[in-house]
Amino acid sequence: MRTSVVKVQATDGIPRLGLGELWRFRDLIYFFVWRDVKVRYKQTLFGGAWAIIQPFALMIVFTFVFGRIVPVETPPGVPKPIFYYAGLVPWTLFATSLASASGSLAMNASLIQKIYFPRLILPLSSVGSALVDFVVALSIVFIMLFVYGLGISWNVVWLPAFTLLAVLTALAAGLWLGALNARYRDVQYVVPFLLQLLLFITPLMYPSSQVPANIRPLYFLNPMAGVVEGFRWALADAAPRPGLPTLLSAVATILLLIGGLFYFRSAERTFADLI
Repeated sequence: MRTSVVKVQATDGIPRLGLGELWRFRDLIYFFVWRDVKVRYKQTLFGGAWAIIQPFALMIVFTFVFGRIVPVETPPGVPKPIFYYAGLVPWTLFATSLASASGSLAMNASLIQKIYFPRLILPLSSVGSALVDFVVALSIVFIMLFVYGLGISWNVVWLPAFTLLAVLTALAAGLWLGALNARYRDVQYVVPFLLQLLLFITPLMYPSSQVPANIRPLYFLNPMAGVVEGFRWALADAAPRPGLPTLLSAVATILLLIGGLFYFRSAERTFADLI
């Protein structure tokens, strides 16, 4: 019986991304995704219902606070619950993915120290497991649209593109923070604080039309601004048609992702020693 030997060693200079290797380990990605989903809701009372409870509860709070206490002007003809929930669904996907991806290396330290597999699988599978919750939460939006008598337009065909942008944004940030977390454990305290800041500079509680025009290009360098507005446009025509601002968000995501991939692969040489 013939056996093959694979030699694994660190490389010098600019690291190879080795994306083709991920395809060869696709079964392992599938395993990690479902492992994360099962662990997340193990011994929980409501189980997968938490995928709906979290954004729905925030929707209720936003509708009450920004509808009654501090009124915020939203697009006419769009009920506030739909306006807020349509933005909170992709935000929850991003926040959950980023939190999981940034801690994925530290959480799997024992595996990293014992066996070899592409380390990119860990943040990638963290994002993949969050997609399962996202699909469940997104289904509620369509129910709400029919309850409020709005129906669904052809804009909905753009949802996969905006979902991909949200996923890539979370993955890009997760690569940077995950690699940094392997060296500096301060990152685990930075991530919740970072998400709180992003919550306020992303148009979740207000439409982007209220952002001053002179700073709007800078504002949309936050990729999630383009994602949230894109979801609202695609689901309920509750935001302007995507244009240059969305393109700025996409470009920022691509640059962040490319940098994150190279930094992650460069730092990968020392993961087993540091963790």
